[in-house]
Amino acid sequence: MPTKRDYYEILGVLKNAKLEQIRKAYREAALRYHPDRVPEAEKKSAEEKFKEISEAYAVLSDSKKRALYDQRGHSGIDQKYTYEDIFKGTDFSSIFQDLSEFGFGDNLFDQIFGDFGFDLSGRHKKVRSHARDLQISLDITLEEAAHGCEKKISIPRHDPCPVCEGTGAKSDSKAIPCPHCNGKGQVVSKQRFMQVIQTCPECQGAGKIIETPCLQCHGEGRIRVTRRMNVKIPPGVDTGSQLRIHGEGEGGQGDLYVVIEVKLHPLYKRKGDDLYTHVTIPLSTAVLGGEILVPTLFKNVTMKVPPGTQNGAKFRLRGKGMPILHQHIYGNEYVIVDVEIPIHLTSEQRKLMEEFAKASRNAA
Repeated sequence: MPTKRDYYEILGVLKNAKLEQIRKAYREAALRYHPDRVPEAEKKSAEEKFKEISEAYAVLSDSKKRALYDQRGHSGIDQKYTYEDIFKGTDFSSIFQDLSEFGFGDNLFDQIFGDFGFDLSGRHKKVRSHARDLQISLDITLEEAAHGCEKKISIPRHDPCPVCEGTGAKSDSKAIPCPHCNGKGQVVSKQRFMQVIQTCPECQGAGKIIETPCLQCHGEGRIRVTRRMNVKIPPGVDTGSQLRIHGEGEGGQGDLYVVIEVKLHPLYKRKGDDLYTHVTIPLSTAVLGGEILVPTLFKNVTMKVPPGTQNGAKFRLRGKGMPILHQHIYGNEYVIVDVEIPIHLTSEQRKLMEEFAKASRNAA
């Protein structure tokens, strides 16, 4: 699953944009990417773009969803709302009520969003097929990224209703022909000089509707659940790495994508598979040389410091960096030396330093 773009960027508005500015930006973008207004070769990409801008508008036009997005980004939205829930309550009708000549109406949204079946008032229609991918964000430490780990996660999703087994119908109920399309599953509408055949918005193309809805799921055919599971994180993952878990998406049919976020570390800065750290050494060690103990993510190691080491000198510890994902090799750790200059000297230390300074001048 590709990384989502910023909603504000999608609509081309600033983060402090007013609702009217957001509505105007969405209206202009929707007109630009209307599938019926682009060449045939561009229709597929236009539909995807239309979905993207509609999702951005659904979030940014809702004060609660927008506040959550501003605080936690896509991970906050994805963890609280399903794709269908994002659109609930979104008012599209007031934006498109004067654009019927361009083909904006229920049929457009049914055509583009398919099984999700939203209408312009944002009401959610009955759905029978809900399989889709899910995505969650998972924070881990740098140590966990280096060693690999197992994390417990909770995924809110919809599963088929156990009472009606996903049909949405009461056990003693039966399906009757859809009166809207007369059981054909399709409706014919006229747009200017053309006849357009589209999926029936009432029965979603099934040709039948449920006479008595299931009492457990109210005809939805699914219920809200929280799936808990353990996820194994392989060594070497980095921020942005995605773990795909087959069959753990909506309805237990789509896939679940776990997006890794590695927390900042107080000692190490990561660049790819290499690590960078600072180590402070005494002035005497910098001048005379010696050995120092250096921390790594696996165990402390002894490093030799050559005489005359300058402040800011960088040393490489080969193979002491991050493991390379799915390989048995490691990056490097780079140690940057910070030479400590003493602030308070004893009388003996001061005398020795003065003698050193005098000897240095004579040698020059």
